[in-house]
Amino acid sequence: CDVLDKAFFERKRVFVEGTQGTGLSLYHGQYPHVTSRDTTVAGCLSEAGISPSRVRRVVMVVRSYPIRVQDPSKSTSGPMSQELKWTEISRRSGVPLSELQKTEKTSTTNRKRRVGEFDWELLRKAASLNGPTDIALTFSDYISVANRNARRFDQLSEETIRFIEEVERVSGAPVSLISTRFESRSIIDRRAWYA
Repeated sequence: CDVLDKAFFERKRVFVEGTQGTGLSLYHGQYPHVTSRDTTVAGCLSEAGISPSRVRRVVMVVRSYPIRVQDPSKSTSGPMSQELKWTEISRRSGVPLSELQKTEKTSTTNRKRRVGEFDWELLRKAASLNGPTDIALTFSDYISVANRNARRFDQLSEETIRFIEEVERVSGAPVSLISTRFESRSIIDRRAWYA
């Protein structure tokens, strides 16, 4: 806490990254398929010892297709709305199935991920609980592999632009950052502000 106090006193910028999705929140998730903590912005700030009045921006990360781990029958990650197969994501997007299978594994346990249709109700609930000022959309190439070549918003596929507009309408926040491929530098930055 002393490090943060010093940083705030010196008017430095502080970036705090939360973990896991709002749907896994101990208090707001679908019990028993939750994690051991509150994954909302309020929970993250509380654990870090930061007053909410110090927050300038809340960037909520949203995937084009939500994920969970393994099969709910093994009691590992819970139910999913409108579960899909990775073959369907490959068919829709044009991303090779072999690439999806390689990418979509958990980082620590190397377990396969499950995938589902975008959950609009979960987006609405997450936006209500977190109050985002901005949305960061990841995996836009899962909507269309052509998005991998986009460097500006207007170069995204029409379907992707319509999807983003609906995300903004439902969440009440602008989609300011859009990842176009699984690479840290492939981001379309639409922010009207800078860190």
